[in-house]
Amino acid sequence: MEAALSSTTLLPLRPLRPHSLSSSPPPLSLSTSRTTRSRRLSSDSWQKGLASPAALPRRLSVSASSQAAPASAEAPSISSVPSQMKAWVYGEYGGVDVLKLESDVSVPPVKDDQVLVKVAAAALNPVDFKRRLGKFKATDSPLPTVPGYDVAGVVVKVGSQVKGLKEGDEVYGNINEKALEGPKQFGSLAQYTAVEEKLLALKPKNIDFAQAAGLPLAIQTAYEGLERSRFSAGKSVLVLGGAGGVGSLVIQLAKHVFGASRVAATSSTGKLEVLKSLGADLAIDYTKENFEDLPEKFDVVYDTVGQGDRAVKVVKEGGSVVVLTGAVTPPGFRFVVTADGAILKKLNPFLESGKVKPVVDSKGPFPFAKVVEAFSYVETSRATGKVVVHPIP
Repeated sequence: MEAALSSTTLLPLRPLRPHSLSSSPPPLSLSTSRTTRSRRLSSDSWQKGLASPAALPRRLSVSASSQAAPASAEAPSISSVPSQMKAWVYGEYGGVDVLKLESDVSVPPVKDDQVLVKVAAAALNPVDFKRRLGKFKATDSPLPTVPGYDVAGVVVKVGSQVKGLKEGDEVYGNINEKALEGPKQFGSLAQYTAVEEKLLALKPKNIDFAQAAGLPLAIQTAYEGLERSRFSAGKSVLVLGGAGGVGSLVIQLAKHVFGASRVAATSSTGKLEVLKSLGADLAIDYTKENFEDLPEKFDVVYDTVGQGDRAVKVVKEGGSVVVLTGAVTPPGFRFVVTADGAILKKLNPFLESGKVKPVVDSKGPFPFAKVVEAFSYVETSRATGKVVVHPIP
């Protein structure tokens, strides 16, 4: 795992009224000068998408549909969509210091199969900081980039081919169908983002935007990994890194969706009770015992922390080892998740019944002005569950 990067201190901001389109924060001190910033905004990369005023109408007037279901009390107010928005941006690869909060990024255009989402909350994943570091530059979208995969918010505009969503719908999803192959230049760490309808689902009614934002990429990864391993009712699973964003959901899905006969999971001492609360039958303190010394073996080992060489020692003959990071040792395999709103729709009943619960790290949610701190924290790999950014004004 990459070492954590130190946090950049931002000037304090006055409290912002959540979800107000008309409110604007006081000036934020950025390390770039006004001249440098203006030159960056007029570069060829910006002309291709992020800040090309000619590419968008000056102002798009959008009002909520009268047929829309009542929005929750925390839903963003929808009166109109501006031509520009606040967004976190990086114009070069590097550490957290490359992240800048810009106030005049063009709102992304909406394709026929997309909806425009007024973002209420977003979440960070390891792929976010690895992408920012340039680890996937060969297949990345052009710089500059608005980062962010996970989103929860309200639909404020629909494309001509959209059939299942309407203005006013509260939705959540992972905005990039392929995590590493040309992810969107306009991510979710912004006031607005454009997303294909097929990647979204209606937000479960019993959870808030912050909880919903922490689910999509992690729960899709957890689900797809279990499916690819041919996990099924009556089988056993060992989850390495059970308190993390993906691991916490693997435990719950294995137990409550797939019907596991036995779920074991590893964590540090202070998180053992979290594992048990999620449904783990056996909570293993990796600081005190080696899981490969266990007398039992498992049908599937789900490795979220990069211990594949050890994981293969505790898998049954004919079993599978799902590897998300680090070296792969047979019978281990790695995959890159494919985002699909249909999976979220399939899992919504388990979320609404409370059988599967979102896990948001207690240090958050981080306010929109503290995205640099949120990135620094997620890079420590010490979070319990997901690191969420909320509210996004």
